Amino acid sequence: MKRSLVPIIGMIAGIGLILYAMSTSGSLLRFLDVPSLIITLVGSFCALLISFPVDTIKTVPSLVKKLLMTPDNDRLALIDKITEITKKSRVEGILSIEGEIKEVQYPLLKYGLEMVVDGSDEDTIRELMNVQLEQTEERHSIGHEVFLKWGEYAPAFGMIGTLVGLIAMLGDLQDPSLIGAGMATALLTTFYGSFLANIVFLPLAKNLQMQTANELKTNEMIIEGIMALQKGENPRVIEQKLQSFVSPKTLKPVVDENEPVVASER
Repeated sequence: MKRSLVPIIGMIAGIGLILYAMSTSGSLLRFLDVPSLIITLVGSFCALLISFPVDTIKTVPSLVKKLLMTPDNDRLALIDKITEITKKSRVEGILSIEGEIKEVQYPLLKYGLEMVVDGSDEDTIRELMNVQLEQTEERHSIGHEVFLKWGEYAPAFGMIGTLVGLIAMLGDLQDPSLIGAGMATALLTTFYGSFLANIVFLPLAKNLQMQTANELKTNEMIIEGIMALQKGENPRVIEQKLQSFVSPKTLKPVVDENEPVVASER
């Protein structure tokens, strides 16, 4: 994982621009209303407690931490590693890569290489690796689903707060001069809900969703590499196949090498 401050900078900049726009119309204190904030933020969080198991809600702080971390998905380096392993297995036999497995950092790649060395058949390897892929997708999808729902609930509770404020205001019309101030206070909850949803919760959900999609694509590439290794395909062919998972702009030219062909040991 690599640290990335870009999402935090974007969030701070967005909040700052909104606060600046608010300050041009007067004091920022006029936009502060604690009861409205409680209805919007605490109310929407209570809805999350109803929607998700407590264990899932407990993962929220770690999910927020992911915003600062970019998954280490260097596919070019991964392609080089897989190609290096396939070349070694082609020259020295499949059992020779057993020592390479300890140095592999990607769990799915390590898992697949262990099955290849153990002599598992093609269908078994693909099935088990696809199960790992599905489990990864399911675990990660919970994260962005939490913030996606929070982004839906916040504006809804903001509207609830507005309705509560309007009911309280319309219930006491003895002093018409207070209607304007009462209306402004009632609308603050709608503002809070929209603000939290569009600058915090929904962007967080999208960030986590993109991280998941990127990791799944990398894992799909790993599965293709493992299956090609298991079939004993030419390392150059494997490298070209895996390069289809990488943007053409980042590809480096494939060096043509005369590789000795030695039968793999299985």
